[in-house]
Amino acid sequence: MLLVHAHPDDEAIGTGATMAYYAAAGGGVTLVTCTLGEEGEIHVPAFAGLAAAESDQLGGYRIAELAGACAALGVRDHRFLGGAGRYRDSGMMGLATNDHPRAFWQADLDEAAGYLVEIMREVRPQVMVTYDPNGFYGHPDHIQAHRVAMRAAELATAEGFGPAKIYWTAMPKSVLEAGLLAFADSSDNPFAGTDQADELPFGTPDAQIAARIDGTDHHAAKEAAMRAHATQIPDNSWLYSIASNFGGEFMGVEYYTLAVGAKGPGSGPYGWEDDLFAGLSLPAQATAVAADSSAGEPAAVVVPTPPVGTPAEAGAR
Repeated sequence: MLLVHAHPDDEAIGTGATMAYYAAAGGGVTLVTCTLGEEGEIHVPAFAGLAAAESDQLGGYRIAELAGACAALGVRDHRFLGGAGRYRDSGMMGLATNDHPRAFWQADLDEAAGYLVEIMREVRPQVMVTYDPNGFYGHPDHIQAHRVAMRAAELATAEGFGPAKIYWTAMPKSVLEAGLLAFADSSDNPFAGTDQADELPFGTPDAQIAARIDGTDHHAAKEAAMRAHATQIPDNSWLYSIASNFGGEFMGVEYYTLAVGAKGPGSGPYGWEDDLFAGLSLPAQATAVAADSSAGEPAAVVVPTPPVGTPAEAGAR
């Protein structure tokens, strides 16, 4: 399995349970991150001096955070696209940072895809996971990650080793609607000001969802991975607040649409797959994911100590 993400922490928030689920089962999981996340908004004052407007060291620092997250998820194979620092975080859409000469948003598509093809040539993924054409919510680096991943898959397929199935991360509208209802009266409402799921920049009709991966046994690993990204996700994040109220199901269940390949056997009213490898013939050395697979205790995560003497002002994306 190959996952293509834009920034450090995207892997934990969007696909952490899935990665932990397959890694615990002994499957090959390769993570490719396209940037170092240099323009990330810093929520912890102790880390503010790392910001792009200060020392511009956030990207390098986040390499260590990502290593901690991968350890928590049990993922041993992680690469940066083209090497660490080849492409820079572009910042949110419309900002001047989109025009930085190394911004991922400005990357030559075939050149960037070529770096990914080299990884695919080595690991030969049967399944690839990335974002939809809107990058799930419109961030330029997420959109570019989608473009690069899909172009690389096209090139690899032409050479005979493209992935058999390609999934895009998704969130069913029924889940969003349930969240709107559950948190309508909450003081920590992540959907504040939104009444309808259609008002959000993401959300997929349930009938278009192809797979639901139940990694609830691995929710602790996902939470540990998120906590490893301390510059981006503070201890008082609404993500942890919701997790404490809804537990493993909130942290552990992740959804996907199928962009390339044949849908395998599924269940429920829409025939959702419960395995991203459903319908594929696995290599002889691979073992099927057991229904009762468990991640056990998450790997120990070492989060770097905040730098000494940093300014108090928080950075801004």
